[in-house]
This record gives sequence, structure tokens and C-alpha cells, in this order.
Amino acid sequence: MSSRFMTIVSCLIAFYMPIAAEQVNEPIPKKEEPKEEVVTTSHSIQINGVELPYKVTVGTQLLTDDKNIPKATLFYTAYTKDNVSDLKNRPITFCFNGGPGSSSVWLHLGVFGPRRVDIDNEGKVARQPYHLVDNPHTLLGITDLVFIDPVSTGYSRTVHGEDAKQFHGVEKDIQSIAQFIRLYVTRNERWESPKFLAGESYGTTRAAGLALDLHDNHHMYLDGILLISCALNFQTLKFTTGNDLPYILFLPTYTATAAYHNKLVPELQRDLQKTLSEVEQFASGEYTIALMQGDRLDVEQRKSIIEKLAKYTGLSQDYIDRANLRLNIYRFAKELLRDERRTVGRFDSRLKGIDADLCSSTFEYDPSLDNIIGLFTATFNDYVRAELKWKSDEEYKILTDVMPWDYGTATNQFLDVTDDLREVLNKTPDMEVFMGSGLYDLATPYYTADYTYTHLGLDPILREHVVSKTYDGGHMMYLYYPSLVKLNDDVTHFMQKRLSKHE
Repeated sequence: MSSRFMTIVSCLIAFYMPIAAEQVNEPIPKKEEPKEEVVTTSHSIQINGVELPYKVTVGTQLLTDDKNIPKATLFYTAYTKDNVSDLKNRPITFCFNGGPGSSSVWLHLGVFGPRRVDIDNEGKVARQPYHLVDNPHTLLGITDLVFIDPVSTGYSRTVHGEDAKQFHGVEKDIQSIAQFIRLYVTRNERWESPKFLAGESYGTTRAAGLALDLHDNHHMYLDGILLISCALNFQTLKFTTGNDLPYILFLPTYTATAAYHNKLVPELQRDLQKTLSEVEQFASGEYTIALMQGDRLDVEQRKSIIEKLAKYTGLSQDYIDRANLRLNIYRFAKELLRDERRTVGRFDSRLKGIDADLCSSTFEYDPSLDNIIGLFTATFNDYVRAELKWKSDEEYKILTDVMPWDYGTATNQFLDVTDDLREVLNKTPDMEVFMGSGLYDLATPYYTADYTYTHLGLDPILREHVVSKTYDGGHMMYLYYPSLVKLNDDVTHFMQKRLSKHE
């Protein structure tokens, strides 16, 4: 190697070394710490001819671990009545939906909030342009409301570098919402306010476990729980080999659906309530006994059961025979209107869908979900920016995929939170529970809620602390306007009765 070449190399090294040193010594920019954000706006609404002024606070609240390290931000929308002099007498209700993987938008803009989606009175048609209207039946007249979006839903996210899976599970989900509620109650001086939880669908699963967690781990006692479209015992809902319970409990909703679509014989069409009582007796009696016999069921008994199932569902005897007397929801939804080349909805079986594949045994999509998800998505996104002044380019996730969901101790068995509900009722004998179900709900049928209610194993003195109601409509029964009015009237009465015990 020539001396000239070595000289050139030495010069280059000498030239670049200071630059490299400067780059090495240059301070590394700090990672931006997650922070909470809050926006508050003022509004008013007429309720029963009286002006009710209120504030809406939209914001994020940090979730931290036991070392106070931020893990996620939870997004919430809080409605609080103005000019309340004594918060100790003003109730507060924490609301959430289910999925798991759903934001709280359904309870928020569908039924409890002071603004609701504008949908026709039947809840069947959602045509553009979409918009919101005032909801004079809002629960804000009796309670402040906080709508919570669990991690990965709405605007709720994990902080940079954190895995969202740490929140995707039964216990983890409950603990994160409990942490949010404890901190919200503390910051807003609501520890002595009467407190309620309101959950829908999987949100009822969360509510039962959350009530016990708040009681045991935070010593926060609730006045009541609102359970809309109950999913407390998954054995009542999961169609799996060896589990005959859902076939029994879904049957009355099949009958109600068949009656709605005029698929029953005239004598059963005339008086639906009488027909449903008859079907409930058959389902819990003769049908249950037949399924329990399995292959021991003799030919004549089997024939009799097939005839009655055909009569009560509007399906052919041949189809029921080939289904081995067991009709899961997807088969029923596909088969009932097959001759019309239509399906029925899962969330609301009054609605019809169109499938391309007429030979399959399950529907391709749920027409009752597609009927409303665009409506709720459009109205919330406009509302939160235009009226509530929350400016974010982040996607508000109405529904998101959080699977696989960690079922914790329920692995290899059915998730069942009825023990949690019974335990917290035993420990808090003043607390009461309201259960509301939709007649045309094929996701969480009303008879599964009835079964759950009658199998809570409550002490006789506590049984009257659980109120169960059924409404016309589907999973979101409140999209049918008369049911929205009735549901909120019933909930208001339930709360008033509970609150009167404070006086």
C-alpha cells in the first residue's frame, strides 16, 4: 500500500472523526410522554317541558400499572347536570357496551344519552343523510352519565410500545375499567354519590364482574346495575356439541320471529304472548326431556317433537329431522325465509337480508347490524368533532377485533359470571339489578335471561332485588321507539325506587 494512499486515508479519518463524535454526543430526543386531554362544552335539553342545562366532558384518562407507569389511555364522554349544589344526592352511572371489542356508542347515542340517532320509529330504516336529535327520554334527567370505551375501542389506545393484549381478557378488562372508575370518582368528588353501572351484551358480563371487583378491591359499593341484553352465563348462548341448553332457550325467540314473518299457523299468530307461554312450557318441559334422552328417544316421541318444533318455528319437519331436533341460530336465520331467498337478522330478527349462496347453512352477514353501524359511525364522528369539539384524526373504532380474548379461569369451560353477581348481591343487600331483553334478539334471547335470573341461586329475601323486563325489538331494543320510551321509563322508575331508600 503506497504512502500516498495512507496519507489520503488518514486525512479522511481526521476529517470525519469530529463529525462522528458530534453525532454520538448529540442528545437523543426524549420520547413524548402520554398525557391526558379534556374538552368541556355546555348544552341544554328540554325534558318534560323543563330546561335542563348540562356539560359534556370528552377526554382521555391514563391507565397505569402498580408502579405508576402509563399503559393506556381510556376515552370517555361524561354528561353532568349543571348547577348541582350537592353532588352527594346526584347519582352517577357508568355505561359501556360489549363485544368484547365494542365502543360505548350504542348505549350512548341509542338510548341513554341526551342526543340519539335519528332513525324511523320501527328501527328498521337508516337512510342518509344521518343526524342526531335531542333525546327527551335520556337518563340525564335522573343521573349523570359517563360512557366508557374499553382499551382498543373508540379512541382508547395503549401507549406507544405497550401490547394491547394485556387488556384483552375477562379479568384484565374488568380491572382496567375499575381503575378508571375509581380515579374518575376520586377526581370529580363523587365517592358519596349514588352509583350505578349500565352494560349491554358482553357489557353485562363486564358489569357483573366489575361490581364485585369494585366492592372487594376498591370498597366502592353500588346502588344498582342495569343489564341490557344479558350475557352472564355463556352456556346459555354457545351452540357446541354436548351443550343442549341454547337449543331450548332460543326456541321462544324462534317462535316470535316466525310469528313476525307470518310463518306460523293462524291459531298461533293470533295471540303472541299466549303462544310464547305455550312454547316456553314446551321448551323447558317436553323438549328438554327429549334432548336429554339423546339416542334413547323412541321413534314416536321423536316424531311428536319434530311436529311441534315445526309448528313453533315455521320450518319443515324434514329440515328439523335432518338437524337432529337441534336448530342453531345460524341455521334458523338462513332457513326461515329460504323460500323467499331471504335471511333474518341476528341482532334483530325482524330485519331481512339477501344472501348470494342459497345452499349454505348460515347467513353471509347480519342485516340488522349493517342496518345501523354506518348510522352510528357517521353520527358519532360528526357529533364528537362538531358539537363536542374533540379534534382528533385517530379513527373512532365502533367495533374492533380483540380476539383472541383471554377467558382466564373459564378456559376449557363456559364463562359464567352469575357467581360474581350473586356474591356482590349477598355482600351489598341494598343493591338492586335491572335486566332488560329484546323479544326479537337472536344474540342474547330473552329466555336465556329468564333462565339466568331463575338460576342465580339468590336467598329468597334478595330475589325481589332483581327486576326482569322484555321489550319489543331486538338486541338494541331501544331502536324501536316505543321500546326506547318504555325502557327509559322503567329504568327511571327502578332508579327512583332505589334512590328513595337514601331519603
